[in-house]
Amino acid sequence: MTQNPERYTITAALPYTNGPIHIGHLAGVYVPADIYSRYLRLQGRDVLFVCGSDEHGVAISMKAKKEGITPQEVIDKYDGIIRKSFSDFGIAFDNYSRTSAKIHHDTAQEFFKKLYDNGDFIEEVTEQLYDAKADQFLADRFVVGTCPKCGNEEAYGDQCEKCGSTLNATDLINPKSTITGETPILKETKHWFLPLDRYSDFLSEWILVGHKNDWKPNVYGQVKSWIDGGLEPRAVTRDLDWGIDVPVEGAEGKKLYVWFDAPIGYISSTKEWAQREGKDWTPYWKDKGTKLVHFIGKDNIVFHCVIFPAMLKAEGSYILPDNVPANEFLNLEGNKLSTSKNWAVWLHEYLEEFPNQQDVLRYVLTANAPETKDNDFTWKDFQSKNNNELADNLGNFVNRVVVLTQKYYDGFVPQPNELNEVDEQTLDAMKAYPAVIANSIERYRFREALTELMNLSRLGNKYLADEEPWKKVKTDPERVKTQMYVALQITAALSVLAEPFLPFTACKLKRCLKLENQFGWNNIVNSNELIAVNHQIETEKIDILFGKITDEEIQKQIDKLEATKTVNNAENKKAEPQKDLIQFENFAKMDIRVGTILEAEKMPKANKLLILKVDTGIDVRTIVSGIAESFKPEDIIGKHVTVLVNLASRNLRGVESQGMILMTTNAEGKLVFVNPDTDGVRNGETIN
Repeated sequence: MTQNPERYTITAALPYTNGPIHIGHLAGVYVPADIYSRYLRLQGRDVLFVCGSDEHGVAISMKAKKEGITPQEVIDKYDGIIRKSFSDFGIAFDNYSRTSAKIHHDTAQEFFKKLYDNGDFIEEVTEQLYDAKADQFLADRFVVGTCPKCGNEEAYGDQCEKCGSTLNATDLINPKSTITGETPILKETKHWFLPLDRYSDFLSEWILVGHKNDWKPNVYGQVKSWIDGGLEPRAVTRDLDWGIDVPVEGAEGKKLYVWFDAPIGYISSTKEWAQREGKDWTPYWKDKGTKLVHFIGKDNIVFHCVIFPAMLKAEGSYILPDNVPANEFLNLEGNKLSTSKNWAVWLHEYLEEFPNQQDVLRYVLTANAPETKDNDFTWKDFQSKNNNELADNLGNFVNRVVVLTQKYYDGFVPQPNELNEVDEQTLDAMKAYPAVIANSIERYRFREALTELMNLSRLGNKYLADEEPWKKVKTDPERVKTQMYVALQITAALSVLAEPFLPFTACKLKRCLKLENQFGWNNIVNSNELIAVNHQIETEKIDILFGKITDEEIQKQIDKLEATKTVNNAENKKAEPQKDLIQFENFAKMDIRVGTILEAEKMPKANKLLILKVDTGIDVRTIVSGIAESFKPEDIIGKHVTVLVNLASRNLRGVESQGMILMTTNAEGKLVFVNPDTDGVRNGETIN
């Protein structure tokens, strides 16, 4: 670990610009990174927090083909959406760049060229899948086939999403090109590989020994598994028409593999920041007094803990990350988040549907952060945490303190009288929170840190509940001055300690207390008086910090997800296989007629059966149908239906059923009548 660092370089995984940002990205990467950066700035540290859009690779090409636009149009569209979402949500990057920028192309090519000149790459001619009809080599995601490990018939060329196995495209059974649907052929092509096996001893010593006690167990375990499994050379170039040109002779038409160029985006983003600010970028990446921390998600652990460090080690002049506090995955309503299936809560949509409630989402995602194992986001829990914790705890405390101060003292902080034991204990407890919260943040335990922040608010609520100034003001107004003075000190402390987690709320609180930039994190530990006697806070009526979220608002979000699920089911539903062939004579034996339901009632003591009277055009007959769990009798009277009228009758619970109603199921699995809705179709018409 870097002891007493002179500066901090903090990186957040570059979001891929083939779609917007969703809550899984936020919980896994951007909220914890922002908490950490804001905390360090409050400590007065030298902090650089960088990120940028990841804009190369096959997924961009796939998105462009699907939408019928150019890759540049794809990245420009989503870079704009992502930037605005981050800004509106309060993620306070020092620089947000993009890998399509010239400074990044130059930096990535220089990095490659240095390793190439040093002889750090292996050059090999290999056979790769080629689509002859499209006249191009197929990147991993342009190939689907059967997984050799689990039999999933829709595995990609780089990974099976069903069993999670890492694959090569050539491993797939019965591979198909997603571009043309053709079966690809094998064709020779030249590429450059980073020999990761050369760095096994270095990685084992640096991580498995050096970071055994300070890296998160989920990160350490995954890295250990990779190293113990044996590292192999990994291609750093590929045959693509979108990306950064490979800057060596004989590499025409080849691009840097996106996994190679993307992490270099942290360096190019730093250079871009330094140019704008007139600073030297090199100490932030090459000085051993710098603490480098990568915030990433579970799926990026191998790239940031094995491959990128091997690249930095090969280059020779860069520092290595001090920590990579990767989070696991956040699920949504019990199901895995999926960009392609639209099973997500998109940040830009949340900000439109819950205006000025950025901190509610920040709070819930931090409280539910998947720090060492997968966790789940539900809208009901979102509502509960807002209403029961933010509104009833933090918001309630602040509101009571401000309103009572305005009511009793015209907004002026009162002169306290002698503090009693309870007052002193309360203020001493308040002074302990900065260190407790800091200790949790320094160890990347942001859920724990947030709990401690809310415990400070609970301390204030308990103090007011026990002291009851609203009662004592009539009998002992001098005592109430002391009580309100103590409560105001806690409120002032909250305005600073809340900033890493709830920056918009902290800003409102400081404005209300008129305490902008008057004291910092460490002042809370050293002073009894954070807000001075006779200082006047806001005297106008203030807006409550957190309003209650209604059941209707939550149901709207749940319905939105259910609609998505219905669409996905419809798109993914596969038709039943065709039955055995029959002759026309077999079909002609069935007499299917149009009919109308005249009467309907439930079968006594049967949950599934309805007794129907149906006008078939040739008669009115009784049909017993197993649809009672899907339809109410009164809702289907008058319904046009199709009826198999020459089905042999059958006695069901004492009722003779003389036919069968034809049904199917929709995407949600619900029964649907197969009915003729066209005007002019009369009962008794045959279907043939």
